[in-house]
Amino acid sequence: MPSNVTEIVNGAATTPNPLDVIPGEIPFDVPYGPPISLAQAQTVIEAAVAEARKRNWKMNVAVTDSGGNLVAFQRMDGAMLASIQIAEHKARAAVTFRRPTKVFEDGIQLLHLNYLLAFDGMIASRGGIPLIDQGVIIGAIGSSGGTDSQDEVVSEAGADLMNNLATGIK
Repeated sequence: MPSNVTEIVNGAATTPNPLDVIPGEIPFDVPYGPPISLAQAQTVIEAAVAEARKRNWKMNVAVTDSGGNLVAFQRMDGAMLASIQIAEHKARAAVTFRRPTKVFEDGIQLLHLNYLLAFDGMIASRGGIPLIDQGVIIGAIGSSGGTDSQDEVVSEAGADLMNNLATGIK
């Protein structure tokens, strides 16, 4: 029976489990590459902080290398102290799991995939984004200090700059 068909079992309708779908390819299968350089990490942070300043948001911004190790960090004046560790955690989770942390937020909040909470090192809060150069992950950026959507906007500014540098777009 096709997986999208409701089946009647013992007189009750059952809906197929979406987790039983078997993708043809592994999701987020981007290979790890060499670690981001300090100069690249600082450039990414500068772009993220510029976006935060433009919006008058006080943020903490972290960049990790392809192994999840902190390379660069900046705490803007007045940024929440608790968000220091959160920004680092978002960057580590994004690089470790090779996907934006928004995927975990959506998985728990929208899809109710609560088993995700059992993954070591996972954070279900957007604002962590892998940094990709020439098709490989060289690190990740994590931002924290505002709402999840504000954190994501700041991290996207840094990630977009890295992607533009990698493709030669200015």
